[in-house]
Amino acid sequence: MAAQKINEAHEHIAKAEKCLKTSLTKWKPDYDSAASEYAKAAVCFKNAKQYEQAKDAYLKEAEYHTENKTLFHAAKAIEQAGMMMKVSHGVNTEMPEAIQYIEKACMMYMENGTPDTAAMALDRAGKLIEPINLEKAVDLYQKAAGVFENEDRLRQAVELLGKASRLLVRLKRLDEAAVALQKEKNMYKEIENFPMCFKKTTAQVLVHLHRGDFVAADKCVRESYSLPGYSGSEDCIAMETLLQGYDEQDEDQVYRVCNSPLLKYMDNDYAKLAISLRVPGGGGKKKKATAPPEGGASGAPAAAEEEDDYEGGLC
Repeated sequence: MAAQKINEAHEHIAKAEKCLKTSLTKWKPDYDSAASEYAKAAVCFKNAKQYEQAKDAYLKEAEYHTENKTLFHAAKAIEQAGMMMKVSHGVNTEMPEAIQYIEKACMMYMENGTPDTAAMALDRAGKLIEPINLEKAVDLYQKAAGVFENEDRLRQAVELLGKASRLLVRLKRLDEAAVALQKEKNMYKEIENFPMCFKKTTAQVLVHLHRGDFVAADKCVRESYSLPGYSGSEDCIAMETLLQGYDEQDEDQVYRVCNSPLLKYMDNDYAKLAISLRVPGGGGKKKKATAPPEGGASGAPAAAEEEDDYEGGLC
């Protein structure tokens, strides 16, 4: 089967070369037909799992579509060439080159006046590179979000911004994450998705507290009081309680909020911020019960053990 498909591919290439020849009666190469034959050859190579040859055929298809000034089809072919590299080499050093092809295709989509297709391709590229290069994935998601935003497709834009924000948190680029989250929140407000604004406020508070900026965290909550339904909501009460505990260095209160279902079941990157949050001057663990032991020898070791756990604890 594979051998048959490879033979078919070579037949299509031969036809393509014939289309490019000129003569006394044919002054111009037939770029359209040549591109079509290379596209068929690429599919045959792909079905035969000859991905490197499929990539080359797609690039030839793109070349002749470009000669024919059909940029959209050229971009599609270049994007497919990038996908062939991904399939052929998997997650390794070849992936950046695959992403370069897809980015080139996106530029051509933009030139052709099809920005939505460009944004979707950037999103796909981000997903491909994310397992091996988070920084590049952030860049691609932000570019895709920017394209959608320019087209006033805010729902698609904010979804991609959310991907970028989570990766920035994972990369510990918290200053940038704080900016991205504010932009997300503003977009959700613009499309009147207020429950998501509440969630983004919670994420903002966690990011700002990890940055050591209590004032910024408190400001996020205060600004959110203007959102319909926020004041008195579960999210609002949780953040007020968290900020109070953090400000008063009440480690037990902070622990309870950060380990509540509301925060534990957030997106994984934010949930990790919650469970790793520490009170300044705290010992880093949940406090034991504060009631005194009921005397006798049995109480003494427990007290000593607690002192060891929180040596140099709360101020």
